[in-house]
Amino acid sequence: MGSVNHVEMMQDQMDDVGATPQTVLLEPCARNTAPAIALAALAAAAPTDLLLVMPSDHIIKNIPEFQKAVLESTAVAQSGWLVTFGIQPTEPATGYGYIQQGEPISSSPRSLSAKRFVEKPNQENAEKMLADGGYSWNAGIFLFRADTYLSAMAEFAPEMLEACRSAMNGRRTEQELCFPDSQAFSSAPSDSIDYAIMEKAEKVAVTPVNPGWSDVGSWDSLYEISAKDDQSNATFGKTATIASTNNLIHSLQLEVAVLGVENLIVVTHDNKVMILPRGQSQEVKKLAQSLQNTND
Repeated sequence: MGSVNHVEMMQDQMDDVGATPQTVLLEPCARNTAPAIALAALAAAAPTDLLLVMPSDHIIKNIPEFQKAVLESTAVAQSGWLVTFGIQPTEPATGYGYIQQGEPISSSPRSLSAKRFVEKPNQENAEKMLADGGYSWNAGIFLFRADTYLSAMAEFAPEMLEACRSAMNGRRTEQELCFPDSQAFSSAPSDSIDYAIMEKAEKVAVTPVNPGWSDVGSWDSLYEISAKDDQSNATFGKTATIASTNNLIHSLQLEVAVLGVENLIVVTHDNKVMILPRGQSQEVKKLAQSLQNTND
Protein backbone atom coordinates (compact mmCIF):
# COMPACT_ATOMS: atom_id res chain seq x y z
CA MET A 1 0.00 0.00 0.00
CA GLY A 2 1.39 3.37 -0.95
CA SER A 3 0.77 6.66 -2.65
CA VAL A 4 0.43 6.78 -6.41
CA ASN A 5 3.14 9.48 -6.28
CA HIS A 6 5.72 7.09 -4.83
CA VAL A 7 5.56 4.14 -7.25
CA GLU A 8 9.17 4.29 -8.44
CA MET A 9 10.51 4.76 -4.91
CA MET A 10 8.55 1.76 -3.63
CA GLN A 11 9.65 -0.43 -6.52
CA ASP A 12 13.29 0.50 -5.95
CA GLN A 13 13.02 -0.29 -2.24
CA MET A 14 11.30 -3.62 -2.89
CA ASP A 15 14.05 -4.51 -5.37
CA ASP A 16 16.66 -3.64 -2.74
CA VAL A 17 15.21 -6.15 -0.26
CA GLY A 18 14.28 -8.78 -2.85
CA ALA A 19 10.51 -8.49 -2.32
CA THR A 20 8.15 -9.72 -5.03
CA PRO A 21 4.67 -8.40 -4.22
CA GLN A 22 1.53 -9.93 -5.65
CA THR A 23 -0.34 -6.63 -5.52
CA VAL A 24 0.72 -3.07 -4.80
CA LEU A 25 -2.30 -0.94 -3.92
CA LEU A 26 -1.85 2.72 -4.76
CA GLU A 27 -3.89 5.39 -3.00
CA PRO A 28 -5.12 7.95 -5.52
CA CYS A 29 -5.12 10.61 -2.81
CA ALA A 30 -4.61 10.86 0.95
CA ARG A 31 -7.75 10.01 2.95
CA ASN A 32 -6.04 8.90 6.18
CA THR A 33 -5.57 5.34 7.41
CA ALA A 34 -9.10 3.94 7.72
CA PRO A 35 -9.99 4.15 3.99
CA ALA A 36 -6.51 2.99 2.94
CA ILE A 37 -6.82 -0.14 5.08
CA ALA A 38 -10.30 -0.73 3.66
CA LEU A 39 -8.78 -0.94 0.18
CA ALA A 40 -6.41 -3.66 1.41
CA ALA A 41 -9.24 -5.56 3.10
CA LEU A 42 -11.31 -5.43 -0.09
CA ALA A 43 -8.33 -6.64 -2.11
CA ALA A 44 -7.74 -9.67 0.13
CA ALA A 45 -7.94 -13.01 -1.67
CA ALA A 46 -10.31 -14.43 0.95
CA PRO A 47 -12.50 -12.75 3.60
CA THR A 48 -10.73 -14.67 6.36
CA ASP A 49 -7.25 -13.55 5.29
CA LEU A 50 -5.31 -11.84 8.07
CA LEU A 51 -4.04 -8.33 7.45
CA LEU A 52 -0.94 -7.10 9.28
CA VAL A 53 -1.04 -3.30 9.07
CA MET A 54 2.25 -1.50 9.71
CA PRO A 55 3.31 2.12 9.15
CA SER A 56 6.20 2.35 6.71
CA ASP A 57 8.04 5.11 8.59
CA HIS A 58 8.57 3.24 11.87
CA ILE A 59 11.60 1.23 12.98
CA ILE A 60 11.54 -2.18 14.69
CA LYS A 61 14.96 -3.35 15.83
CA ASN A 62 14.06 -6.71 17.40
CA ILE A 63 12.35 -8.46 14.49
CA PRO A 64 12.14 -11.93 16.17
CA GLU A 65 10.39 -10.45 19.23
CA PHE A 66 7.88 -8.66 17.04
CA GLN A 67 7.28 -11.75 14.90
CA LYS A 68 6.65 -13.77 18.06
CA ALA A 69 4.03 -11.26 19.22
CA VAL A 70 2.30 -11.42 15.83
CA LEU A 71 2.21 -15.22 15.80
CA GLU A 72 0.86 -15.31 19.35
CA SER A 73 -1.93 -12.92 18.30
CA THR A 74 -3.13 -14.80 15.22
CA ALA A 75 -5.63 -16.98 17.10
CA VAL A 76 -7.17 -13.86 18.65
CA ALA A 77 -7.45 -12.17 15.27
CA GLN A 78 -8.86 -15.29 13.62
CA SER A 79 -11.59 -15.43 16.25
CA GLY A 80 -12.86 -11.98 15.27
CA TRP A 81 -10.87 -9.53 17.39
CA LEU A 82 -9.30 -6.36 16.04
CA VAL A 83 -5.77 -6.61 17.45
CA THR A 84 -3.50 -3.63 18.04
CA PHE A 85 0.10 -3.94 19.23
CA GLY A 86 0.96 -1.80 22.25
CA ILE A 87 4.55 -0.81 22.96
CA GLN A 88 5.64 -1.19 26.56
CA PRO A 89 6.34 2.39 27.73
CA THR A 90 9.82 3.25 28.94
CA GLU A 91 9.09 6.87 29.89
CA PRO A 92 6.11 9.21 30.38
CA ALA A 93 6.09 10.23 26.71
CA THR A 94 3.60 12.90 25.68
CA GLY A 95 4.02 12.36 21.94
CA TYR A 96 2.12 9.06 21.75
CA GLY A 97 -1.44 7.96 22.35
CA TYR A 98 -1.93 5.24 24.99
CA ILE A 99 -4.02 2.08 25.27
CA GLN A 100 -5.30 0.93 28.65
CA GLN A 101 -5.14 -2.83 28.98
CA GLY A 102 -8.18 -4.82 30.14
CA GLU A 103 -8.67 -8.50 30.91
CA PRO A 104 -6.53 -11.31 29.42
CA ILE A 105 -7.94 -13.13 26.39
CA SER A 106 -7.96 -16.89 26.85
CA SER A 107 -6.94 -17.77 23.28
CA SER A 108 -3.64 -15.86 23.51
CA PRO A 109 -0.63 -16.11 25.84
CA ARG A 110 -0.23 -12.32 25.96
CA SER A 111 -3.18 -10.43 24.41
CA LEU A 112 -5.67 -8.50 26.53
CA SER A 113 -8.87 -6.66 25.81
CA ALA A 114 -8.34 -2.98 25.09
CA LYS A 115 -10.17 -1.08 27.80
CA ARG A 116 -9.84 2.39 26.29
CA PHE A 117 -7.74 4.57 24.02
CA VAL A 118 -6.16 7.70 25.48
CA GLU A 119 -5.19 10.70 23.35
CA LYS A 120 -1.67 12.14 23.64
CA PRO A 121 -1.52 13.18 27.30
CA ASN A 122 0.10 16.10 29.08
CA GLN A 123 3.16 15.39 31.21
CA GLU A 124 1.19 14.93 34.44
CA ASN A 125 -1.20 12.35 32.97
CA ALA A 126 1.63 10.54 31.19
CA GLU A 127 3.50 10.19 34.48
CA LYS A 128 0.36 8.95 36.21
CA MET A 129 -0.30 6.27 33.56
CA LEU A 130 3.29 5.08 33.75
CA ALA A 131 3.07 4.87 37.56
CA ASP A 132 -0.31 3.08 37.47
CA GLY A 133 0.87 0.50 34.92
CA GLY A 134 -1.35 -1.37 32.51
CA TYR A 135 -0.92 1.12 29.66
CA SER A 136 0.84 0.75 26.31
CA TRP A 137 1.93 3.24 23.70
CA ASN A 138 -0.30 3.11 20.63
CA ALA A 139 2.06 2.18 17.78
CA GLY A 140 -0.56 2.12 15.03
CA ILE A 141 0.19 -1.53 14.17
CA PHE A 142 -2.80 -3.84 13.70
CA LEU A 143 -3.74 -7.45 12.94
CA PHE A 144 -7.22 -8.59 11.94
CA ARG A 145 -9.21 -10.56 9.42
CA ALA A 146 -10.29 -8.70 6.31
CA ASP A 147 -13.97 -9.45 6.93
CA THR A 148 -13.72 -8.40 10.59
CA TYR A 149 -12.46 -4.97 9.57
CA LEU A 150 -15.02 -4.56 6.80
CA SER A 151 -17.84 -5.56 9.16
CA ALA A 152 -16.70 -2.96 11.68
CA MET A 153 -16.53 -0.37 8.93
CA ALA A 154 -20.04 -1.27 7.74
CA GLU A 155 -21.26 -0.58 11.28
CA PHE A 156 -19.28 2.53 12.16
CA ALA A 157 -18.27 4.12 8.82
CA PRO A 158 -20.69 2.91 6.10
CA GLU A 159 -20.20 5.94 3.86
CA MET A 160 -16.45 5.36 3.90
CA LEU A 161 -16.89 1.68 3.07
CA GLU A 162 -19.22 2.47 0.16
CA ALA A 163 -16.68 4.87 -1.33
CA CYS A 164 -13.88 2.32 -0.97
CA ARG A 165 -15.99 -0.44 -2.58
CA SER A 166 -16.74 1.86 -5.52
CA ALA A 167 -13.04 2.68 -5.83
CA MET A 168 -12.08 -0.99 -5.95
CA ASN A 169 -14.91 -1.86 -8.35
CA GLY A 170 -13.57 0.81 -10.72
CA ARG A 171 -9.91 -0.09 -10.31
CA ARG A 172 -7.45 -0.63 -13.12
CA THR A 173 -4.33 -2.79 -12.98
CA GLU A 174 -0.90 -2.75 -14.57
CA GLN A 175 0.95 -5.97 -13.77
CA GLU A 176 1.17 -5.99 -9.93
CA LEU A 177 0.06 -2.36 -9.59
CA CYS A 178 -3.55 -1.68 -8.61
CA PHE A 179 -5.04 1.79 -9.16
CA PRO A 180 -8.38 2.26 -7.33
CA ASP A 181 -10.76 4.71 -8.96
CA SER A 182 -9.64 8.20 -7.99
CA GLN A 183 -13.02 9.94 -8.06
CA ALA A 184 -14.72 7.30 -5.92
CA PHE A 185 -11.90 7.11 -3.37
CA SER A 186 -11.66 10.88 -2.98
CA SER A 187 -15.31 10.89 -1.85
CA ALA A 188 -14.48 8.76 1.20
CA PRO A 189 -14.49 10.66 4.52
CA SER A 190 -10.94 11.18 5.74
CA ASP A 191 -10.40 9.56 9.13
CA SER A 192 -7.88 7.43 11.01
CA ILE A 193 -8.51 3.81 11.89
CA ASP A 194 -8.33 4.77 15.58
CA TYR A 195 -11.14 7.32 15.41
CA ALA A 196 -13.27 5.58 12.78
CA ILE A 197 -13.06 1.99 14.04
CA MET A 198 -10.83 1.02 16.97
CA GLU A 199 -12.26 3.43 19.56
CA LYS A 200 -15.82 2.32 18.71
CA ALA A 201 -15.57 -1.43 18.13
CA GLU A 202 -16.36 -3.85 20.95
CA LYS A 203 -13.85 -6.66 20.32
CA VAL A 204 -10.54 -4.81 20.34
CA ALA A 205 -7.46 -6.52 21.76
CA VAL A 206 -4.02 -5.20 22.62
CA THR A 207 -0.86 -7.28 22.51
CA PRO A 208 1.95 -5.70 24.58
CA VAL A 209 5.38 -6.01 22.96
CA ASN A 210 8.80 -4.44 23.36
CA PRO A 211 10.57 -4.90 20.00
CA GLY A 212 12.85 -1.87 20.03
CA TRP A 213 10.22 0.25 18.31
CA SER A 214 10.43 3.90 17.29
CA ASP A 215 8.17 6.01 15.12
CA VAL A 216 11.09 8.39 14.43
CA GLY A 217 8.59 11.10 15.26
CA SER A 218 10.87 13.45 17.17
CA TRP A 219 14.46 14.62 17.28
CA ASP A 220 14.94 12.52 20.42
CA SER A 221 13.76 9.45 18.53
CA LEU A 222 16.23 10.20 15.74
CA TYR A 223 19.03 10.37 18.30
CA GLU A 224 18.02 7.07 19.89
CA ILE A 225 18.14 5.15 16.61
CA SER A 226 21.27 6.90 15.30
CA ALA A 227 23.66 7.03 18.26
CA LYS A 228 26.01 4.05 18.39
CA ASP A 229 26.32 3.98 22.19
CA ASP A 230 25.57 5.99 25.32
CA GLN A 231 28.49 8.39 24.77
CA SER A 232 27.98 8.99 21.05
CA ASN A 233 26.94 12.06 19.16
CA ALA A 234 24.51 11.63 16.28
CA THR A 235 25.49 14.08 13.56
CA PHE A 236 24.06 14.87 10.15
CA GLY A 237 25.55 17.32 7.66
CA LYS A 238 28.23 19.93 8.22
CA THR A 239 29.13 19.34 11.86
CA ALA A 240 32.15 19.00 14.12
CA THR A 241 32.25 17.92 17.78
CA ILE A 242 35.08 18.23 20.29
CA ALA A 243 34.90 16.85 23.85
CA SER A 244 31.12 16.60 23.51
CA THR A 245 28.82 13.65 24.11
CA ASN A 246 25.22 12.54 23.69
CA ASN A 247 24.27 15.32 21.27
CA LEU A 248 22.14 15.31 18.14
CA ILE A 249 23.34 17.84 15.56
CA HIS A 250 21.50 18.17 12.25
CA SER A 251 22.72 20.88 9.89
CA LEU A 252 22.65 20.42 6.12
CA GLN A 253 23.42 24.04 5.13
CA LEU A 254 25.23 25.78 7.97
CA GLU A 255 28.53 24.63 9.49
CA VAL A 256 28.04 23.81 13.19
CA ALA A 257 30.84 23.09 15.67
CA VAL A 258 30.39 22.35 19.38
CA LEU A 259 32.91 22.11 22.21
CA GLY A 260 32.38 20.71 25.70
CA VAL A 261 28.61 20.28 25.55
CA GLU A 262 26.40 17.28 26.17
CA ASN A 263 22.78 16.15 25.87
CA LEU A 264 21.78 18.85 23.38
CA ILE A 265 19.70 18.88 20.22
CA VAL A 266 21.01 21.36 17.65
CA VAL A 267 19.07 21.69 14.39
CA THR A 268 19.46 24.27 11.65
CA HIS A 269 17.28 25.00 8.64
CA ASP A 270 18.12 27.80 6.21
CA ASN A 271 19.09 30.67 8.54
CA LYS A 272 17.24 29.34 11.59
CA VAL A 273 18.87 27.53 14.52
CA MET A 274 17.11 25.55 17.26
CA ILE A 275 18.90 24.42 20.44
CA LEU A 276 17.24 22.54 23.27
CA PRO A 277 18.08 19.84 25.83
CA ARG A 278 17.70 16.24 24.76
CA GLY A 279 14.53 14.77 26.19
CA GLN A 280 12.45 17.86 25.44
CA SER A 281 11.98 17.60 21.68
CA GLN A 282 8.22 17.18 22.18
CA GLU A 283 8.26 20.88 23.07
CA VAL A 284 9.34 21.95 19.58
CA LYS A 285 5.81 23.17 18.83
CA LYS A 286 6.06 25.66 21.70
CA LEU A 287 9.32 27.00 20.26
CA ALA A 288 7.76 27.43 16.84
CA GLN A 289 4.74 29.22 18.32
CA SER A 290 6.96 31.48 20.41
CA LEU A 291 9.01 32.41 17.36
CA GLN A 292 5.86 33.10 15.38
CA ASN A 293 4.50 35.35 18.15
CA THR A 294 7.80 37.23 18.25
CA ASN A 295 7.73 37.82 14.51
CA ASP A 296 4.10 39.00 14.67
